[in-house]
Amino acid sequence: MARDSNPQDYTRPVRRILVALGVLMLLALFLIWRIDSPRVERFRTALIDRVVPNMDWAMAPVTWVAGMVNDAQSYARVYEQNQELRRELQQMKAWREAALQLEQKNAKLLDLNQVRLDPKLTHVTGVVMADSGSPFHQSVLLNVGARDGIRDGWATMDGLGLVGRISGVGRTTSRVILLTDANSRVPVTIQPSGQRAILSGDNSPSPPLDFIEKSDQVRPGDRVVSSGDGGVFPAGLLVGQVVQGSDRRLRVAPSADYLRLEFLRVLRSTEAESIDDTGGLIMLAPAVAGPDRGGPADTTEPASVLNPVNDPDPSTDRGGADE
Repeated sequence: MARDSNPQDYTRPVRRILVALGVLMLLALFLIWRIDSPRVERFRTALIDRVVPNMDWAMAPVTWVAGMVNDAQSYARVYEQNQELRRELQQMKAWREAALQLEQKNAKLLDLNQVRLDPKLTHVTGVVMADSGSPFHQSVLLNVGARDGIRDGWATMDGLGLVGRISGVGRTTSRVILLTDANSRVPVTIQPSGQRAILSGDNSPSPPLDFIEKSDQVRPGDRVVSSGDGGVFPAGLLVGQVVQGSDRRLRVAPSADYLRLEFLRVLRSTEAESIDDTGGLIMLAPAVAGPDRGGPADTTEPASVLNPVNDPDPSTDRGGADE
């Protein structure tokens, strides 16, 4: 009888032979790729030029999937940015509404109080040329001086807050002593409590507040402005906010950015007129004794004595009364 043949008897040896050939080809390819020879290098270059251009069809799905992943990530980032911008826009609308309400309220208060703003308070803008560069002196140089009408004592500001005052004027330059300098003393007002204090520089980024009237009414976060006492600075210039230092002292965080001082505005302030006389005050006449001795003094005077303007010749009436 003929013996039945099993197909697996032929496929197993063929499979082993193919696996062995594949391993040998891979080893040969690895060895060829590792051999450092000009001839082998030319062979590798020719093989790459022949095979790689024909593999575009195989790389197309990979490229397409990678593009889809990048597009999805970009869309996610754009969506997050859009949501963040929406939140910021909503906050800005709230701030805008609050600013409009405050502006209207301020205009009404100014109209009720009939406040007249000083039209003479103009400014000259100068460029910061250099600073002192010393830990013991805090000052900067400006490129404006006497030729621009700059005078000692004028206040200087950056875009937001008070920076210091002019201390030394040359023809084309001037020196600004900063609020943080140890020689700086500025009278300030703390809002909303209205407490008066002295901002004393100590060469630190946050100068302390001294001579506070009632320190228990001052809280961190309160607004600090110039008080105008002494006539050195105009009143109402923003200085900063109250903070509590590590030494438990009340200090001021300046609103001006001292690390990026590029342009400063020098405020022209006019000197206040001094009042030398007391003016035309109405003086009362001395008391006149009564008709009886020992009687009470008659402190009542006629209107003509108190107001001589209405009676140009008071002696005429008195003479007529004696007759």
